Amino acid sequence: MHVKKGDSVKVISGKDKGKEGTILEAYPSKDRVLVEGVNMVKKHAKPSQANPQGGILNQEAAIHVSNVLPIDPKTGEPTRVGYKVENGKKIRIAKKSGEALDK
Repeated sequence: MHVKKGDSVKVISGKDKGKEGTILEAYPSKDRVLVEGVNMVKKHAKPSQANPQGGILNQEAAIHVSNVLPIDPKTGEPTRVGYKVENGKKIRIAKKSGEALDK
């Protein structure tokens, strides 16, 4: 996958097109990511020990990884991802500026 947990990304298609957020979780086997504040859904929760009131909760749902692009650290715009080997390690680079996306 071209994105990892902790990356700041921009949504490029779907109902939340244009929104930006941080990746909270990545699901590589399903090709999906959970982005903060994107694809909010309502979940009906039964009363439990942790939530004695129950009710309707708002939470993020996963979106397909092809609908997000990482944000270039130099320009702040969405960019495609390239790969380069440095010191025997494969790192991700932003195609627009050539900056490294890995910290």
